Amino acid sequence: MAPRTLFRIFSIAELFTWAGLITALILRATGTADIVSIAGGIHGFIFLCYVATTIFVWVNQQWKPRIGVTGVALAIIPFATLPFELWADRNNLLDGTWRLAPGGETPQNFVEKIQALVLARPVVAAVLLLLIVSVVFSVLLYLGPPIPQS
Repeated sequence: MAPRTLFRIFSIAELFTWAGLITALILRATGTADIVSIAGGIHGFIFLCYVATTIFVWVNQQWKPRIGVTGVALAIIPFATLPFELWADRNNLLDGTWRLAPGGETPQNFVEKIQALVLARPVVAAVLLLLIVSVVFSVLLYLGPPIPQS
């Protein structure tokens, strides 16, 4: 899977989970249903996946820090990840393959060495990343919602 495809999947997923969360908030406000905890949980999990994906693509594509930080920060704004992805694609910031994959460039620093290791063993890395995201997600669930309940 190319960087463009991976990034697009999670930027669209982030957009849909925002829509689900906002819909759940409206349903709760109108007294129709209270599914905010479900929609919020799904959104939170996809948010963490989007952030991890953005950082991974940022390293691979060698984005300037302001672009990478913007990509991560826009996940906080509803529906902003897709416009960012479209902008990045239009400006050729998602072109190419995984440059640090086996047979590719030699990693130059610690972060690139980690990425090269991940690209050399994608299944193991995906399982570990899913585990890490799940642990972070569980800790955040334990801590409670970002806005205290009254």
